[in-house]
Amino acid sequence: MRILLVSQYYYPERFSVTDIAETLVKLGHEVTVLTGRPNYGYQCILEDYKHVKYEEINGVKIHRVSVVPRKYSRISIIRNYLSFHRTGKRFVRHFKEEFDVVLSISLSPVISISPALLFAKKHNVPCVLYCQDLWPESTLVTHAVKKNSLMYKILYKWSKSIYERCDRIVISSPSFKEYFEKELNIKDKVFNVVNQPILNSTKHSEPIVYQNKHNLVYAGNIGKIQLTDLLVEAMKFVKTPEIKLHLMGMGSELAQIKEKIEKDNLQDKVIYEGAFPIEKAEAYYINADALVVSLKNEGYVGRTIPNKAIQYMKYGRPLLVVAGGDSREILSKAKGSVFASEDPKDIARAIDELCQLKEKDLYGLNNKKYFEENFTTEKLTQLLVDELTSAKK
Repeated sequence: MRILLVSQYYYPERFSVTDIAETLVKLGHEVTVLTGRPNYGYQCILEDYKHVKYEEINGVKIHRVSVVPRKYSRISIIRNYLSFHRTGKRFVRHFKEEFDVVLSISLSPVISISPALLFAKKHNVPCVLYCQDLWPESTLVTHAVKKNSLMYKILYKWSKSIYERCDRIVISSPSFKEYFEKELNIKDKVFNVVNQPILNSTKHSEPIVYQNKHNLVYAGNIGKIQLTDLLVEAMKFVKTPEIKLHLMGMGSELAQIKEKIEKDNLQDKVIYEGAFPIEKAEAYYINADALVVSLKNEGYVGRTIPNKAIQYMKYGRPLLVVAGGDSREILSKAKGSVFASEDPKDIARAIDELCQLKEKDLYGLNNKKYFEENFTTEKLTQLLVDELTSAKK
């Protein structure tokens, strides 16, 4: 198939869309990507990409349009979103190539798929949305807008209109189906599930050799919805000696977490290691007693399975899971996790249970086996190909 893939983010920005595109090429398809110039996480357009309009990487043809760089302020994020919406649509109006299908990968925001819809309509080809984030639900979870506000009503109508114009919607978590049907009242589509592929590392670091006997690792966004404050609070109640919680990542709660560690005198139990790319972070995973998956069980986003849960399974370690919904259902099947409620004392109980677990290696092997049977990038991308082929018919 000749596939036009539209995504606001692409390499060197670290999202699974790059792995999907390159795996599609390995499977024998022609892939052309429309994306922005890389800026996510950098607060500027990368110097080497300021004037790049076209390049080829690992067999993928990549067209880049100009965008306003995303910084930390809300206004810069809004400008970033709107700029790709505008320049992406301008590009496809004059893009002459022919494709069998358009694949749009929706992270945040949903308006980033508008160029895909425009091209598909203009050239009469199907547009398949691979939905990895829910709008406008995500704006509520991050407290960007309030549900009774005019802005939410505008975003609701805009998002619903965009979703309805897609020929097919593939969802990355089972609970997304309920959101589309009950909240957005979209009931005329089939919502098949293809879990989001993990980030694949390009090189491997030597595993960390820990000084303490017991070590837990949390890597990812440090925010309210990830319950990092509860994880730190739980360490006050852990009975297991010689134990440390290693935190990695960035987020809105990082400053508060650092203050809490110091205020509660937890420096001997909780260490903030920094923000690392996957290549460096995975060095901490391999010898850890457990990897931590935490997500506030609130709203539809709180019911989904975070991508890092699948990422962690690859490394063959037990998981400490403070989450419900799809996470609990899928990870229970793998038989490699210990679960806890959103209570610091119960999290502490689960940590002690994990550290004393005699079947720790078996839990890890169960997770790795389940990952290899269900979640490799090749398997998930082939499922996506099946959806594209079906839409093309």
